[in-house]
Amino acid sequence: MEHPAGRKVIQGASKVLGWNVASASRDPEALKRTDIVQPAIFACDLAAFEVLSAEKVRFDAAAGHSLGEYAALVATGVVKLKAGLTALMTRATAMAKASAERPGAMTALIGMSLESAREVCQVAGRGDVLAVANENAEKQIVLSGSVQAIEKAEELARSRGAKAIRLPVAGAFHSPLMDQAVQPVREAISRIQFHRPKFPVVPNASGKPTDQPVVMRDLLSRHLISSVKWDSTLRSMADMGVDWFVEAGPGDVLGKLARRAVPGRQVRSVGSPEKARAVASEIHGSAASSATEGAG
Repeated sequence: MEHPAGRKVIQGASKVLGWNVASASRDPEALKRTDIVQPAIFACDLAAFEVLSAEKVRFDAAAGHSLGEYAALVATGVVKLKAGLTALMTRATAMAKASAERPGAMTALIGMSLESAREVCQVAGRGDVLAVANENAEKQIVLSGSVQAIEKAEELARSRGAKAIRLPVAGAFHSPLMDQAVQPVREAISRIQFHRPKFPVVPNASGKPTDQPVVMRDLLSRHLISSVKWDSTLRSMADMGVDWFVEAGPGDVLGKLARRAVPGRQVRSVGSPEKARAVASEIHGSAASSATEGAG
């Protein structure tokens, strides 16, 4: 990380974790492990945010997709870096254990509404485990559940004209198959002090902005088995008057979703210090407000 603000985050995260985040992020084998990839993404998200902040970008709202919510909570000052990262590590370990004991899968249904996806869940998941995991866009819904139920759902969705794309993930996240991971994560979260954010956070489980620490703690404790209401999250921020949406972290998936959910807004993805500086310059050149999204 070339920018001092980003380097400070990466070094701080590496110290907490006991391994080098920068090196692990460049190791394809290491990134196959849930306990490596989750904190690595967290650190990269937060580093990108801190670079933007150092470049004097002012934020009016924050949200993070799935594990990105932990980065959003740290970015807004709700929890400290060490506390957030420690809780995230507990989450990663608990998810890996749950996935090993109750294997599952996830699939993205493209071209199918939320209502239709729920109907597919009811039919394909009868007598099994199947749930809506991510409400990513108006017609991009992710299902999560047992491998058998996912296969049935994919077949049914295709028969109804939708495209089904199996996701390369290690388990059935945001579904009841994560039930056994909830308690250790809840206990880890209960040990963290939550503060009022510097600007509102839009939690995954509600899709609505809040600045109440007790609400954020409660929603985060149910995060693993709740659907990620990402489309609602983006629309909520637009309703708040946010005109700039900045994806802070690796990739541009969330940026693409924002363009679909809130057309007419300015959307940028920041994955390097150079890009952060360029985006900051753009934002300073306008009178618009801005929001940050964490990847995950």
